[in-house]
Amino acid sequence: MTSCTAPRSIIHSGRVTPHGQFKAGANFGGNIATEPIGQLKDVTEDAIVALANRDSVYYDGLVKSATKAAIAYSLDPVGPTFDFYVRYGVLPRVDVGYKYASGVHVLDANYQFLGPEAGTNAGAERWYGSVGVQYAGQNSDIFDKLFLNKLSSVLEFKAARKDVLVPLTFSRSFGPDEEFGNISFGVAYNHTFVEYGLVPGKLYEKVGGGKAVKLEGLTRKQDFASYGLFVNAKVGAKRIFLLPSLSMFYQKYGTYELLKGETEDFSGISIIPSIGVQIGLGQGKVGR
Repeated sequence: MTSCTAPRSIIHSGRVTPHGQFKAGANFGGNIATEPIGQLKDVTEDAIVALANRDSVYYDGLVKSATKAAIAYSLDPVGPTFDFYVRYGVLPRVDVGYKYASGVHVLDANYQFLGPEAGTNAGAERWYGSVGVQYAGQNSDIFDKLFLNKLSSVLEFKAARKDVLVPLTFSRSFGPDEEFGNISFGVAYNHTFVEYGLVPGKLYEKVGGGKAVKLEGLTRKQDFASYGLFVNAKVGAKRIFLLPSLSMFYQKYGTYELLKGETEDFSGISIIPSIGVQIGLGQGKVGR
């Protein structure tokens, strides 16, 4: 399931990476989303196996439930996450990063608008603030991530998504210039663009006179917004830190078309905990 999870764990502080320095790290976490969990309650593996073993399948409540579960999971997959990343301070108040998050390539940048320049002697100043933007794009074969893959001969599901995340972060430094870490919090806006397709295999419906007709597939595009709150911390010394974090998002995913012209509305809350390690590298360009 992890290759489909949207990378929305926020571990940054309000202070960007000092100019000329690198950061590298790794995080372990998870994505707990109420909507896909709720949709799966009506679908069991035994029922899916029995359905897939039939020579022909008529569209019914079970097929509809499996379709709804697949769409819900593509919108917000539940499962463990893992990522590793590297960041670099390209300018005195700007850093950029690359993250490989459970099979997804992620690019982002942050601008620090509050607090002293990172890497300088901050004196008594302890507050920092930054705003960033993150982009991630991925394709997902959701049936391959669940027991629903046994239904692929009956109904093939495909999805592609792009996510743009904008976090606003404030942090309080532990010691000057985050010598011992920080505590951070903020708000985030995420916008998702999704394209999904339902391609029937041996799936039919009965029409007038009991005649069996193969169902037509569909491809649709949709987008939705997510609104989040987050808190994280960085604790350590000598450039080696432990990073726990917790993010929570609410989203109204919107209305999605199923087969036979039916529709379904999705909405829910996602909780994203993570814990990681980070190492600072390089001397930077401050004061050179």
